[in-house]
Amino acid sequence: MAFAQQIGIDLGTANVLVYVKGKGIVLNEPSAVALSTKDGRVKAVGRSAYDMLGRTPETIEVIKPMSNGVIADYQVTEAMMRHFIGKARGRYFNITRPEVMISIPAGVTSVERRAVRRAALEAKARVVHLIREPLAAALGANLPIADSSGNMVIDIGGGTTEVAIISLYGIVVASSIRVGGNKLDEAITAYIKRKYNLMIGERTAEDIKMQIGSALPLERELTMEVRGRDQVAGLPRTIQVRSNEITEAISEPLDSIIGAVRSVLEQTPPELAADIVDRGMIMTGGGAQIRHINELLTQVTGVPCYVADKPLHCVALGTGIALENIDHLRDSLSDD
Repeated sequence: MAFAQQIGIDLGTANVLVYVKGKGIVLNEPSAVALSTKDGRVKAVGRSAYDMLGRTPETIEVIKPMSNGVIADYQVTEAMMRHFIGKARGRYFNITRPEVMISIPAGVTSVERRAVRRAALEAKARVVHLIREPLAAALGANLPIADSSGNMVIDIGGGTTEVAIISLYGIVVASSIRVGGNKLDEAITAYIKRKYNLMIGERTAEDIKMQIGSALPLERELTMEVRGRDQVAGLPRTIQVRSNEITEAISEPLDSIIGAVRSVLEQTPPELAADIVDRGMIMTGGGAQIRHINELLTQVTGVPCYVADKPLHCVALGTGIALENIDHLRDSLSDD
């Protein structure tokens, strides 16, 4: 019998991470595809496509096929998954089709679930399982979700924020909002445009967020040189931006995330709420890396909040752990 690989995929709005059983995370690349505008051929996928963003001639278009955690462009997503699955499989590519576990936002519709499954099957998967992101994140963060105690996870991805209470391998209460890292980037872009009359690209906005972004004002402010195009003169210009300005810029999307956390806490059964107060909330996803975001959530909810080890990897690791514990999780998988 041929060897059947097991592959876990965190199919994110901003990044795709691929886990291969026995190897761990083998791939972490941006969710981007460069296409020829002439004939629609794929020119580049992942990192090399992302590096072209905002720099392409009219003959090439860079597409982000995932929007708010779901497929926005089906054919491009299929091409992207085929490329990543092939890259992850290496020498096994033409032997057998792999068994694949893919994370999806908790709030997706059955139509969106079917689109993800179909894209994976078209990309040469043999069997496709779908796991909701908060469940995968909790597994990847090593939370004891097999117990009858309450575990709370806040997963801030590129397109969505997933908040859930998990117990006995299942989601008890969940909230999924279409606010994530991309909305923070958009808020920074709008702030710089409004305050400085300067147009910046999405890559620059992301750099600002990562380098000097903070959910709470910093005592020792950080500064960064930002280059863009002056809206009035139309010429390149450089400005100095301070971290506390970025805190102000991202306050609105952060308020939406706080609202989702509060909503889940309010709906939590009392027995599980007591567990959450004792254990605290765990943050995963790229958004968990923003300075002091866990402290902000602790301040506004009164519940301790911690950032998981390697928060960006939790969902991908969780898809791999789910494949190994599929019998326990079968009732919680979205395999309809």
